[in-house]
Amino acid sequence: MTDFAARRVMMVDNQIRPSDVTKFPIIDAMLAVPRENFVPGDKKEAAYLGENIDLGQGRVVLEPRTLAKMLDTVDIQPDELVLDLGAGSGYSAAVMARMAEAVIAVEEDTALIADAEQALTAAGADNVVLVEGKLTEGAGEHGPYDVIVVEGAVEHLPEGITDQLRDGGRIIALFAEGRLGVVRVGYRIDGKMTWRFAFNAGAPVLPGFEKHQAFTL
Repeated sequence: MTDFAARRVMMVDNQIRPSDVTKFPIIDAMLAVPRENFVPGDKKEAAYLGENIDLGQGRVVLEPRTLAKMLDTVDIQPDELVLDLGAGSGYSAAVMARMAEAVIAVEEDTALIADAEQALTAAGADNVVLVEGKLTEGAGEHGPYDVIVVEGAVEHLPEGITDQLRDGGRIIALFAEGRLGVVRVGYRIDGKMTWRFAFNAGAPVLPGFEKHQAFTL
């Protein structure tokens, strides 16, 4: 029988800590949440590898290092409301639920929502609200948010998403640029966004976040 708890410790020791992620809430959450329950059944053995796990339809569970570094950058506090955009199977929401006051997890794939509901319930993540809807529209009715985490790459980020940030809030997203993606963190200050580089990572582009091609004759 596979000892997934031991693999979680190895994941943290070999992938998370060496990436300079040392904040206790992140380490604690990634040790506690059973990642194997948030991946397809035939991929459980690969749950703790240092790579994105394919969920089908071009969607993935972000590799542990990428998620941990994103969370390290935005530094979620216990009294904060988080928007998890492109929640997929719910793993990231379960991790962030252990750090935030509440997580609004938006997903548009009905099959993924069903899987996420089951896994989140089993994980006891009762401060996660799953919302079915277009990822490009977010969930403004539950905002404004202190933190927005985009769970996949974007070529274009709709302004309506950053508008859902509280003033002083943070958003982190992986921008697809060439072969290597660039993770940037954005800060909303006095209604305006400022962005800075965080680190490099890769993931498929989320549906609806592709760059619109200009029409030419």
